[in-house]
Amino acid sequence: MLLGAHVSVAGGLENGPVEGRSIGADVIQVFTRNQRQWAAKPVTDEEAVTFRDSLAKQSIGAVMSHASYLLNLCAPDPAARRKSAAAFKAEIERCAKLGVTLVNFHPGAHLGSGEAAAIAAGAEVLREAIEETPDATHVKLVLENTAGQGSCVGHRFEHLGEFLEKVGYLERIGICLDTQHSFAAGYDLKSEAGYADVFAEFDAKVGLQHLVAFHLNDSKVAHGGRVDRHECLGKGTLGFELFARLMNDPRFAALPGFLETPAGVAGWKREIEQLRAAVMVAPASAAVTRAPKAARAGGAPAPRSGSRRAKGA
Repeated sequence: MLLGAHVSVAGGLENGPVEGRSIGADVIQVFTRNQRQWAAKPVTDEEAVTFRDSLAKQSIGAVMSHASYLLNLCAPDPAARRKSAAAFKAEIERCAKLGVTLVNFHPGAHLGSGEAAAIAAGAEVLREAIEETPDATHVKLVLENTAGQGSCVGHRFEHLGEFLEKVGYLERIGICLDTQHSFAAGYDLKSEAGYADVFAEFDAKVGLQHLVAFHLNDSKVAHGGRVDRHECLGKGTLGFELFARLMNDPRFAALPGFLETPAGVAGWKREIEQLRAAVMVAPASAAVTRAPKAARAGGAPAPRSGSRRAKGA
């Protein structure tokens, strides 16, 4: 697995790759803008060139942007949904100019409208965002699973699979699996048997070929706690063995994994070192024999044949 963390871009976007190199990262995740405000200044040509130069100088590979937490692409109120849709489209365009190949986002919350209505509304927003950004074909939309807190959708693999089915354009959309969110949502990634079962279920309901990134986080809450609370690797209720299994799973060798733990810069450096040291250390019984999928640019595996599924298929 290609390792990195969500690094700071304080003082300029070009500082993100510098912090990434300081922790020994292969890849980085960033906010391309202030994620707590709706308005954002457009990326200038100079900023784009400086950022791309910094990536090359620091030898950073894939970059994933994390979209604003303000977005609710599934909002039942049409005006609120349009506001989120416009901000999300602007983020895709920012990523295209910066050369960022992955844009991560949370699907949103139904706020009482129900899961089915929320998924349908969110999928429409995503489909339109793809259709309205034809010059950003190298930017993949990366839907993140959630912990199931409140009325948030995306905590069940069925939700993720339904989003993909309804959006189509499978060359433009993929999934980021957050380990803490998965565990809090009720998926037993901790045990050896549970690990195998969870990824078998993911493959059946979503498709492993659509998994393009990981968020690597231990959990402050118990299995099924339905709360989004990250912990440093090995210090939470998940434990470090899960992460050793992931590092030794050949299916995920070419995928990026981003730390979002509260460890901070010095802690991320240690965690990356620990993860790399864990390669070939996981129990032999936990080894996975399936050959890895062919990797696409930016660490994303190739989708199933056919770039778009029929709507409602």
